[in-house]
Amino acid sequence: MEIILYIAAIIAAIGFLILCVSVGMTLFSLKSILNSLAGTLSGIEGQMEGITRETTSLLSKTNSLAEDIQEKSEQLNSVVHAVKGIGDSVNGLNTSVQQITSSISKSVEHNEEKIAQVVQWSNVAMGIADKWKKRKIIDQAHDMGQEDLYSFEPEQSEKSKRRWGRKK
Repeated sequence: MEIILYIAAIIAAIGFLILCVSVGMTLFSLKSILNSLAGTLSGIEGQMEGITRETTSLLSKTNSLAEDIQEKSEQLNSVVHAVKGIGDSVNGLNTSVQQITSSISKSVEHNEEKIAQVVQWSNVAMGIADKWKKRKIIDQAHDMGQEDLYSFEPEQSEKSKRRWGRKK
């Protein structure tokens, strides 16, 4: 029975040896996988540093653009307020012109009869002035000894004839 013990011990030793060899092979295989994984992680770490730098740079540029946009927005607000002020001024001017026009229209309507009288009196005055001039011309012709008193008329310019409505 001792032999069986020895044989069992040898079988156990061989089994242990096979177990150790397979664990060793698995560990060597795992070592290469872990080395590959470590290289991949190193590459990812380097890429992450680059991404971090780019992100920081982009964030800085974004902040400066946001500040620039804010400043320009404030400047644009002042321009919009100025244009609004101009629009308000134009509206006020339009209102004033409308009020003045309305006032003048009402005054003309109110004084329409007086204006008509003034026009009539001015026509009468112009008629009297024309007769006075003709009388003067007749007197001059008479003094000069002209026989046909009504044919004597001093030279008048075209403009004067048109103005007084006596174009021949």
